[in-house]
Amino acid sequence: MDPTPTNRYLVLLCQDRKLDAVNALKALTGGEVASTAAATADELSRTQLADQCAIVFDRIGVALLRCSDGKRRLLNMAAQEHNPAILAIEPERQVRAIAGPRDIGIPAFSSNDSDSLTSYLNGYRDAVNELVDRTLARQGQPAITREPSVPPDETSYSWGVDATRAATSVYTGEGVKLAVLDTGLDLSHPDFAGRQIVSRSFVDGEPVQDGNGHGTHCAGIAAGPSQPASGPRYGVAGNVELYIGKVLGDQGGGADGGVLEGINWAIEQGCQIISMSLGSSLEQEESYSKVFEEVARRALAAGTVIIAAAGNDSRRPELIAPVSHPANCPSIFAVGAIDQVLQIAPFSCGGLVPDGGQVDIAAPGVGVLSSWPAPQLHNTISGTSMATPFVAGIAALHAQADPGLRSRALLNILVQTARRLTQPSRDVGAGLVQAPGMKERIP
Repeated sequence: MDPTPTNRYLVLLCQDRKLDAVNALKALTGGEVASTAAATADELSRTQLADQCAIVFDRIGVALLRCSDGKRRLLNMAAQEHNPAILAIEPERQVRAIAGPRDIGIPAFSSNDSDSLTSYLNGYRDAVNELVDRTLARQGQPAITREPSVPPDETSYSWGVDATRAATSVYTGEGVKLAVLDTGLDLSHPDFAGRQIVSRSFVDGEPVQDGNGHGTHCAGIAAGPSQPASGPRYGVAGNVELYIGKVLGDQGGGADGGVLEGINWAIEQGCQIISMSLGSSLEQEESYSKVFEEVARRALAAGTVIIAAAGNDSRRPELIAPVSHPANCPSIFAVGAIDQVLQIAPFSCGGLVPDGGQVDIAAPGVGVLSSWPAPQLHNTISGTSMATPFVAGIAALHAQADPGLRSRALLNILVQTARRLTQPSRDVGAGLVQAPGMKERIP
């Protein structure tokens, strides 16, 4: 877990006893309690917390509050004594955009550096293969037999769009609402010109406009156009109804409260899919958040799936790190990353914890092309952050293909149609996510 606390707390409320829960919060904290159900976005500034007020995210039944240690102990006692209105209390965690390429040892490349990128990745792959073989040799095991690889052709579309079969799908995500909760979006990007995008910032003092790049890149993978203004296609579901929630600041940081507020908003907007390429690192012995797990269950009950990045903390083959928060929650769909030769990315976290913390599926996450804020417009970077919107976009294609696929049924079809890989399910879950509807199979 990120070591610096926010000094705020998440309180899980009983959905069937909301009034009792609000009254209990007022009595225990002595402060005013505001609700998203009774106020506009402009009226709900998080600066209210400076006066020890609580904000209740009404749709998901969670309160965010600042309180003294004494009042926190009272809340803990209420939860432990089975107060029917207060179910759990947890410290708020800091979260970040899941680490970018320079943080994980893979350099960024602009869209016109494809030759350099291919050469780099080939060398990186060969070095990892050699290290794996040496490790196996020390253990007295034979080296792995590998097929020779051919560099992907990205003339018409990115390797990820090809590998997931999105390039040959007849579906575009039309009629499906997809929310990307991240650092925002470059709203003036030419590849999104003419799109009706619903957006909102949950970061005090910062507009939705992306001053980081991470959110624009993730939104482009999930919902970029089939025919971008320049270069190959990189987006999966170009006709989805796109919702952008800025829950991370331009420096890439945020906290649980902003993420939960974004989830609350996306569910209120009727989004069937939420994509979150964010989180915080965990130790293997740490369990998942009870608050986020219950929020994910409530989202599923409302017809919304939450898809999140597994994390980039591994340094394979020496170190496999556990899945990050909040992707480690059993009811949140966790995504690992693979490279162009369908091998697990060296940074991708693994499902090491039996009680939650599994990887559910894998998607392209190494050398991924997508949109980027002006003036660069496009960028090629790596991470489970990139893998996650591939899965979210493909979920939108399945949701369009069969309007009856919602909630757990939508997640189940992603698992059932995944391409099986040779890597263990600990790393890649069900396998490589696949889009529905091959053109050559449809009259």
